[in-house]
Amino acid sequence: MNKIFPNAAAALDGVVRSGQLMAVGGFGLCGIPEALIEALRASGAKDLTVISNNAGVDGFGLGKLLETRQIKKMISSYVGENKEFERQYLAKELELEFTPQGTLAEKLRAGGAGIPAFFTKTGVGTMVAEGKEIREFDGEQYVMERSLVPDVSLVKADVADTSGNLRFRLTARNFNPAVAMAGKVCIVEVEKIVEVGELAPDDIHLPGIYVNRLVLNATPEKRIEKRTTRPA
Repeated sequence: MNKIFPNAAAALDGVVRSGQLMAVGGFGLCGIPEALIEALRASGAKDLTVISNNAGVDGFGLGKLLETRQIKKMISSYVGENKEFERQYLAKELELEFTPQGTLAEKLRAGGAGIPAFFTKTGVGTMVAEGKEIREFDGEQYVMERSLVPDVSLVKADVADTSGNLRFRLTARNFNPAVAMAGKVCIVEVEKIVEVGELAPDDIHLPGIYVNRLVLNATPEKRIEKRTTRPA
């Protein structure tokens, strides 16, 4: 089975459509699938519910989809770097489901593992727990959280082999493996594609069984979210 597509638009073709639940890897601007996000913007798909730790920044990452009003709802942990996100949310133009960061990661991991729900202490006694089942275990209260199984996952990795086995680079690993595992269809953008056998088994971070489509983006922009320099 050939998993390699000639470009990001081709990789999304026939899979992405309006109204879907999508998950996008990355943390801040680290490890985001830049080319796939741009292709998603060009596709015109709208009314999307997007699961992502954050919402990019103005004019880059998921911020591009907010500008074009293609996202109707975000399921996120942190959204503080995006003024357009703030404006849309305060104007009630955008829905937001705030989720504690660890809970968001576990929702995706559990979804990928076929676990429909789990209990956690995080959020008990706060608005996070409103309307959710609370159960006591060993004298402590826990809130039940449903896992997330997106229709499509968009992921960034450093290297893939032709079977879709993935290796991530340093902190760009972040949410990407969990996002990849959770999606019904997983599309991955990589900087290098090698033949099967060129990745040592111990160097593979995610097996190709989770990956449906691959696209090469050898020269991503990798924009720095906040640049800090020392005085001269």
